[in-house]
Amino acid sequence: MQEEFDFESPEERKISVDRYEEMIRNEDQYFFDSKAFEGIIDYYIEKNDPIKALQVADYAINQHPFDITFLLKQAQLYSSTQQFDKALHALAKAELLEPSEGDIFFIRGGVYGSRGQFNEAKEQLFQALSLSDNKDEIYFHISVVYQGEGDFEKAIYYLKKTLELNMENQEALYELAYCYDILDKQEESVEFYKKYIDSEPYSYYAWYNLGNAYHKLTQYPEAIDAYDYAILIKENFSSAYFNKGNALVNLDRYQEALEVYKQTFEYEKPSADTYCAIGECLEKLEQMEEARVFYKKAVKMDGDLADAWFGIGVTLDFEERHFESLHFYKKALELDDANPDYWFAIADARYKLKQIDLAQEAYAKVVALNPLDVDAWLDYSSIFFEQDKVDEAIEIVSEAITNNPEAAELYFRMVAYLFANGKYNDAIVFLELGLATDPEKHYILFDYLPQLQGNHIISEIIKKYTPK
Repeated sequence: MQEEFDFESPEERKISVDRYEEMIRNEDQYFFDSKAFEGIIDYYIEKNDPIKALQVADYAINQHPFDITFLLKQAQLYSSTQQFDKALHALAKAELLEPSEGDIFFIRGGVYGSRGQFNEAKEQLFQALSLSDNKDEIYFHISVVYQGEGDFEKAIYYLKKTLELNMENQEALYELAYCYDILDKQEESVEFYKKYIDSEPYSYYAWYNLGNAYHKLTQYPEAIDAYDYAILIKENFSSAYFNKGNALVNLDRYQEALEVYKQTFEYEKPSADTYCAIGECLEKLEQMEEARVFYKKAVKMDGDLADAWFGIGVTLDFEERHFESLHFYKKALELDDANPDYWFAIADARYKLKQIDLAQEAYAKVVALNPLDVDAWLDYSSIFFEQDKVDEAIEIVSEAITNNPEAAELYFRMVAYLFANGKYNDAIVFLELGLATDPEKHYILFDYLPQLQGNHIISEIIKKYTPK
């Protein structure tokens, strides 16, 4: 690796930049030493002006042709502006001057990785590894190349190597969590972060990633504990507050979640997602007017946030303003027409508005998108049953059972329909199937058709499956 420069102070760099810009205005040629040129290049990089930074690099190379620092800077700038061939050309010139400089291979590996030439990228990065002292950075970039190839197991291996050498590498911690997530290996993620925390107990990001892994495993209390530790270490860690709020929502602790979401406003500007999350908490607490205020704030900030449009519809539906709710459900559906929850809400609203044919169409869409939604199947079949289309209702429940063979409520609903259709023997078969699946739910049968409660045959069969 190149020896570090004794960089200019901010005051010195400003003088160098002013002098350089004066030279450009005057169309003149001034001499700058290497330290000054490097400061000027970095100034333009920090100003996000790679074109001017490249111009400075050209001047620097002309004045200091044997200093490969500027060829490396030039290569990095060409790479960042997608000029990969020029970047490789600059690196080739640098290699002629100093063939054992590790940064040449490191930057070249990055160029090949950006071009999707993963084998070449790895070859260069491993070469850099043998020449460089900054091995943690190289291991990290090797992991990125393996991710590009889709080999997340290898990526994890090199991310762990990165962290063995530099446990404070936040980017590696983030990428490791991402790789575990892609591989759906949350248990391994939990084990890694627990071990990591044993060595680095004050790493707020490790606690945060541990919380996310627990969250994905639906271990919400453990996730909340981990987020609390992250917040304890870094009080203004707004993402940890937000995710803690999500975990509390999953535990139906809406009032607590509400307070946690609001805490994020102390540390970052409100976002549409946070407004929407607050709206959902208020909705669950049946504070519908206030919920609607926050959902409207969300859509004002982000008109493409489908859940917020949907939330407005839910609050109106709760107030029995079904026709108005349809408008907002449709807005949500325009943004996400494959969301079964949106279709379910539309189906229910249309049913309440006695738009029976349209309700049927919407329920058909729900069960097509999510055939595991037992409630949707039951509501869908009920529409036909209420219209005395019992054969159709039986057909729908039969399809529902095929998709959900463990759902006892479907068997009991089938019993009710078969009895209503005069198919008593078939009804008894489904009654036994339902009782064998979950005897405790037999009350569903009587909820739907109370008159069956006095049926002696049904009562006797139920007694066989339920404790006295």
